[in-house]
Amino acid sequence: MPHLTNTISLHSRLVKSIMALTLLLIIIVSMSIITMVGEHENKTIANETRAWASILASNSSRFLESDNDNSQTALSSELKKLISTPLINRIHVYRLNEDGSIEYFSSYNKNHNFPAISDKISQITRLSTIQHEENHLELVVKITQGQHILGYLFIQSSLLEKQNIIKKLTYIMLIFLLFALLLAFGISHWLFNKANQPIAKLIEDIGQISQSKNYQTQLAIQPYKELDILAKNINILLLRTDKHINRIIDEHQHALSQNQALENRLSARTDALKESNQELLSTLEKLHEFQGQLVETEKMASLGDMVAGIAHEVNTPIGLGVTASSLLADKLDEIKIAFEDKTLKSSQLKKFLTDGVENVSIIFRNLERAAKLITSFKKVAVDQSSAESCTFNVRGLLDEILLTLSAKLVSTNVTVSLICPDDLNIKSKPGPINQILINLILNSIYHAFEGVEHGTITINVMNLSDQLHINYSDDGQGIDNSVKSKIFAPFTTTKRGSGGSGLGMHLVYNLVTQALDGHIALDNELEQGVSFDITFPVELAAT
Repeated sequence: MPHLTNTISLHSRLVKSIMALTLLLIIIVSMSIITMVGEHENKTIANETRAWASILASNSSRFLESDNDNSQTALSSELKKLISTPLINRIHVYRLNEDGSIEYFSSYNKNHNFPAISDKISQITRLSTIQHEENHLELVVKITQGQHILGYLFIQSSLLEKQNIIKKLTYIMLIFLLFALLLAFGISHWLFNKANQPIAKLIEDIGQISQSKNYQTQLAIQPYKELDILAKNINILLLRTDKHINRIIDEHQHALSQNQALENRLSARTDALKESNQELLSTLEKLHEFQGQLVETEKMASLGDMVAGIAHEVNTPIGLGVTASSLLADKLDEIKIAFEDKTLKSSQLKKFLTDGVENVSIIFRNLERAAKLITSFKKVAVDQSSAESCTFNVRGLLDEILLTLSAKLVSTNVTVSLICPDDLNIKSKPGPINQILINLILNSIYHAFEGVEHGTITINVMNLSDQLHINYSDDGQGIDNSVKSKIFAPFTTTKRGSGGSGLGMHLVYNLVTQALDGHIALDNELEQGVSFDITFPVELAAT
């Protein structure tokens, strides 16, 4: 949806612009006139104040020289006679004594409504030039006789007359401003109507063309140059629009014919694709079936490795038991023959008993070891195929796994370092944990330690916040960078030509994430060896 913008009419814009310009111009002119008049009045009043101060100072000198006691009163009367202008508010006359001190001598107030003011003796220096206050001017001039200073005259002149003039001028300007705004509104309205008539006609013609969709119609010549240029450009646009519409119609007809041909071809190919899809679906079903079979094969392969290891481990104690029993049987035959021939000696019987006890002990120990191996194998095999939750000791489970793989570890010279608390009892699924660790250990034996004289596997187990953390690492050859990114993908192997299926780590990943609802990650920063971090939720069991 296009973005909507606020619009304003040309009439409103024109009226506002002209009135704003008129208002600004009149305000500037008015302010200039008022300022000029105010400055002129200030200068006029200042000049009149200086002239009056000079006249009054000259007439006051003879009263200051007189020693008559009535000279102060006489000067006050003289000032009232001399001052004939309403400009002057107050006069103060100060006499300069011979000791240099200044004292008040006489004064004049324009009327009784003016309250008396304090003397200005302390301000004589500042008032030696005219000082402008809010409603008046103040000035102090010297009263002299020749070169001799007799005293000082303070004069205060009113600015009310200037302020009245400014006020009247302001009213006149406001009236003129109102009249000018009315005149500007009328002129702007007239100008808009004059200029809007051809624009309205142009809009009407364009609207008729838009309704009739006859883009070959041309706009008439306009009375104003700018509108005429606009009309010519619109005419060009109309011609191009007409050509563009005709071209679109032709292209549409061509597209319809092409679409019909494509629909026919698509229908034929769709039938062929349906047949191909059916074949692909059947192929995918077979692939899924084969993948499941391969995963089961991988599980059986790890179980076969354990069987081979157990067979090797069980074979040793059974062989020792068979040897000890054979030796005991031979010794028993010798004793039996000597007993029957009545040639049995006490020393011979004592040696037989001693050897018999030792052979029986050998047979018992090896049979007991074989029984433990078989029991451990049965438990690991059952756990490996079980996905039920139960309570078990983690250290015991790991020891049983290592016991079943001991033959493989010894034959490949691999040492396993197990770090796990002895009293860590949890409720979880031992089967998936069993399968995960067996696959990881066999993977290290077959891949990491190939061609290596001695290898070390470290399994570190800890419980944190109802999460079991297993860190599995080895110091083998490590994993190639090209394989790290897809280590858990199915059919990823470096021994494809040597019988590797590439499903071992994929099986580990599925067991961790699905059976145990956990997470497994490969440390990609190691340059040598591998390190897997496995985490999954568990419940702690009471010890």
